[in-house]
Amino acid sequence: MLRGKSEDEIALIRESSLLVGKTLAEVASLIKPGVTPLELDKRAFEFISDHKAIPGFLNFNGFPNSLCISRNEAVVHGIPDNKPLIDGDILSVDCGVLMNGFYGDSAYTFAVGEVSEEVQRLLDTTKRSLYKGIEQAIAGNRVGDIGSAVQEEAESAGFGVVRELVGHGLGRKLHEPPEVPNFGKRGRGTKLIDGLVIAIEPMINLGKKDVTQLRDGWTIVTADRKPSAHFEHTLVVRKGKAEVLSTFEYIEEKLNVIV
Repeated sequence: MLRGKSEDEIALIRESSLLVGKTLAEVASLIKPGVTPLELDKRAFEFISDHKAIPGFLNFNGFPNSLCISRNEAVVHGIPDNKPLIDGDILSVDCGVLMNGFYGDSAYTFAVGEVSEEVQRLLDTTKRSLYKGIEQAIAGNRVGDIGSAVQEEAESAGFGVVRELVGHGLGRKLHEPPEVPNFGKRGRGTKLIDGLVIAIEPMINLGKKDVTQLRDGWTIVTADRKPSAHFEHTLVVRKGKAEVLSTFEYIEEKLNVIV
């Protein structure tokens, strides 16, 4: 049985989620050619720790870092490395924090310098598909309504929707029921209830939907090695309109300063 969170619990998840947004903004201010993913990871660890929170991914099932940083053909779960970013890369940065007993989780895909028109269209479509999914996250709808909305937006633009990885509920645990796929049929799947907190996270490929895992046991890459984008929000299902608990506002303020 799914359980909606209390308003007190939602308030704490909102605090954690806003810290994730601020952490991603801190990382955003550093992203440029020549910087390494490990440098970004180090700054995120310091920033989260300075705010008296714990990096939600560090040591989670053995993951070695604070951020999942996935470059170009890497879809998700990329391990930060020492390879400098170059102009034209795209970088999915996924961040979680644990604060006051509750998790927050959000992801944003950044363009490093100038990217191709095709890749920019992938980024724009993936972000738009996230918000199409959020529009369906209302009490009485079903998980399939969310997945269908994401899938239709992405596939109508000619992109592939990853099937093997999904969004999820969260709260005191980073991953709670239900699973929230980015594909599906309207009216199918788990019924959404008021107060349910979920993370919706479209993972959309420039090419085909197929993915594979690298030998590091973590990094998921596109099978055709074409770029992939990933955006994620934590939100609470409400009766009339979903309430987004995480934010891209801090990130996009930083990006405007950089531009």
